Amino acid sequence: MRILVVEDDKDLNRQLVEALTEAGYAVDSATDGEEGHFLGDTEPYDAVVLDIGLPQMDGISVLESWREEGRNMPVLLLTARDRWSDKVAGIDAGADDYVAKPFHMEEVLARVRALLRRAAGHASSEMECGPVRLDTRSSRVTVDGTYVKLTSHEFRLLSYLMHHQGKVVSRTELVEHLYDQDFDRDSNTIEVFVGRLRKKLGTDIIETVRGLGYSINAPAPNASAAAD
Repeated sequence: MRILVVEDDKDLNRQLVEALTEAGYAVDSATDGEEGHFLGDTEPYDAVVLDIGLPQMDGISVLESWREEGRNMPVLLLTARDRWSDKVAGIDAGADDYVAKPFHMEEVLARVRALLRRAAGHASSEMECGPVRLDTRSSRVTVDGTYVKLTSHEFRLLSYLMHHQGKVVSRTELVEHLYDQDFDRDSNTIEVFVGRLRKKLGTDIIETVRGLGYSINAPAPNASAAAD
């Protein structure tokens, strides 16, 4: 999953990027409204963490412009303002949630997880597909209850597919959502990560859809099980 952070406080921006990266996301960042607007308008983000008080272009204007242009990614607003009218203005502009400064980083992470779950139609922080379970809170993956150690890229790939369970996801879409802006993108690496995932999970839940991409689905019961 790929996240955009738009925050003009460089220290806070760095802390947010570090926390989100450690949580398993690919993260891009901007420090003013114009750059943030451009990135959100040209890159396919799964969620945005957006400060209201930005130079060049304020956060409300950035958000209103995105929504007018049909950009529907979930947006979490950051605000240092206590007035309820500012929070209402943000929600009316199209924000999905907000958190007031100062905040605990865990709260931001929890709200981002919730936005991603809701956007994908999931209610729980734990997602299941056959014997595979992925906990978005702990970034922990188990198969039949046994912990499986994944690299950061393997986890991002599995998480994106699990969030879009039952849908065919193209290689291009995976590349756009798994890597940050500075990563040397190569769609061939997706095949490598899929192969590694299949081997580590030891279960046939990732299907290659020829000419289209990949889909993750719970394995069908075998014939003998069906007969029973």
